[in-house]
Amino acid sequence: MSLSLIEEAAKKSGVLWISLPAGDRLAWHVWHDGAVYVVTGGGEQALPGLVDAARVTVTLRSKDNGARLVAFEAAVRVVDQSSPSEGDAGAIAALAKERLNAPDAAGLTSRWAAGSSVVRLTPEVAV
Repeated sequence: MSLSLIEEAAKKSGVLWISLPAGDRLAWHVWHDGAVYVVTGGGEQALPGLVDAARVTVTLRSKDNGARLVAFEAAVRVVDQSSPSEGDAGAIAALAKERLNAPDAAGLTSRWAAGSSVVRLTPEVAV
């Protein structure tokens, strides 16, 4: 499986499934800089166990018919929101842009920094 296939599927799908100890969870996400980013906790989507996981399985499905497009193992890394790298800062901005119906759009990233975790899921693919 190639990174380009995962990227294409991630960009075409607004949601994905993450396999967690508590079961599979649906999550909205963005693709940025070679990885999937999600937000969990603090009033955002509940993804119990994600921030403590080292690896998870991610499944992307078709918007049209729900068929599985691709599944892959991903390394989990919690983003340091107090001092994000340039790539992570871009991902946080992209997540904020894609967050629909946020009750506090102007202060969204500050709320995330105070009570949510932004998590990078990097596909583990053979090169």
